[in-house]
Amino acid sequence: MIRSILTTTCLLLLLLTACKKHNDGVVMTNQDYFMFGSFYGMCFGEDCIEIFKLENAKLYEDTLDKYPNTEFYAGEYVQLSQEKYDIAMSIINDFPMELLEEPHMVIGQPDAGDWGGLYIEYKIDGIHKMWLLDRMLINVPVQYHDFINKVKEKVELLN
Repeated sequence: MIRSILTTTCLLLLLLTACKKHNDGVVMTNQDYFMFGSFYGMCFGEDCIEIFKLENAKLYEDTLDKYPNTEFYAGEYVQLSQEKYDIAMSIINDFPMELLEEPHMVIGQPDAGDWGGLYIEYKIDGIHKMWLLDRMLINVPVQYHDFINKVKEKVELLN
């Protein structure tokens, strides 16, 4: 009987510790923010550049629509609805923590063949970094594929 209980307890502990997300949940303070979006160079119209900013439990959209480069994005923002914030907020928990160790800020060849790129900026817990990611998954390490797909999905849902 004791062996059965011990075996069951060990299996439960193993199952609970084996299934872990990319991170344990990012906690943002009022000095922190997270930005994400997509950009296309050979494009015309409002949907070509969409940059969003999560800050102070609110979602903002950039109104300047500037093509991102390898510097932190300086935009002008308008607050979006609570409904749109609810759509966007989970992207922080999908962020692959391995990206913080990435030595390059440009990953792949964003927008090289007019397929666009993604802009990510992370300013949380004293860490401030940014990346330009290729939308073509074959040009990007596999550990970022899920995150890239989630960012693309969030941008589409927010438009």
